[in-house]
Amino acid sequence: MIGAYRRRPNKRLFDGRIEKRLPTSVPVYLASLGEPRARERTLTENVSPHGACVISKRSWKSGEMSLITLLAGGFQQVARVIYCLPKAGDRFCLGVEFPDRTVNWDAHSSP
Repeated sequence: MIGAYRRRPNKRLFDGRIEKRLPTSVPVYLASLGEPRARERTLTENVSPHGACVISKRSWKSGEMSLITLLAGGFQQVARVIYCLPKAGDRFCLGVEFPDRTVNWDAHSSP
């Protein structure tokens, strides 16, 4: 075997996201699943059918469960935190995935 990885006949090497994220600003409420009443009003930076990048005032832990609700109504979605990166201005970029269903952002987004 040459190199650290060997390609299997029916498997492709994974080197990025499965879905492309669209740079879209959607107003949402973000809350911890454990404390849904302590929510913050914020925006998404980008979205996909199975996840989003959401701006938060606090740091989150990978694996933490959150609740994302559209300000305009329409849906409430449980999301798992995948990553949390520091951002300028004491904010954080929160990468979340929706484990239970896909989300159609088209009706709720504004580029």
